[in-house]
Amino acid sequence: MTFTSEFIHESLKIIEKIDQNSIDQVINIISETRDKNGRIFFIGAGGSAANASHAVNDFRKLANIECYSPTDNVAELTARTNDEGWDSTFSGWLKVSKLNSKDLIFVFSVGGGDIEKNVSPNIVKAISLAKSVKSKIVGVIGRDGGYTKINADACILIPTENPKHVTPMTESLHVLMWHLIITHPKIAVNKTKW
Repeated sequence: MTFTSEFIHESLKIIEKIDQNSIDQVINIISETRDKNGRIFFIGAGGSAANASHAVNDFRKLANIECYSPTDNVAELTARTNDEGWDSTFSGWLKVSKLNSKDLIFVFSVGGGDIEKNVSPNIVKAISLAKSVKSKIVGVIGRDGGYTKINADACILIPTENPKHVTPMTESLHVLMWHLIITHPKIAVNKTKW
């Protein structure tokens, strides 16, 4: 088998293993958030930040849900990183946005955050803040799901098929999962042009 065919085969195996009930749970929470006039805050770091930004566009445009991502404001993000440290970048931003119980935190992450390993501490602090104000928390996460999986109201876990490909598979499937969600009849309000 070529690398290309192995990678595609691996992708298909992972997709078949994703728990569909967890997808439905995330869809229901998003629907409830919109019904309450809540907002969705998409958070992620690295490639997951880019996915968060893209998801904001889709959920605003196609689902009529007010959405934001802290990483879209690079000036504030870098000011907070410089002045306060990386670990509080998202939670500081969410406090100013007056995160509340009607809102939803939607996490895209490969590992889900782990304070002890100092992995994505900004995601961990954002989730802790969300819990303290009783916001809902959902995520699309790889590996074992980390802090996000433990604390989320619903979490789509991307199974690991090959440890060498955890990041590319997880970040690629972030995109597939949110496109599935945004296309779902319970979430889609507006049609795409194409």
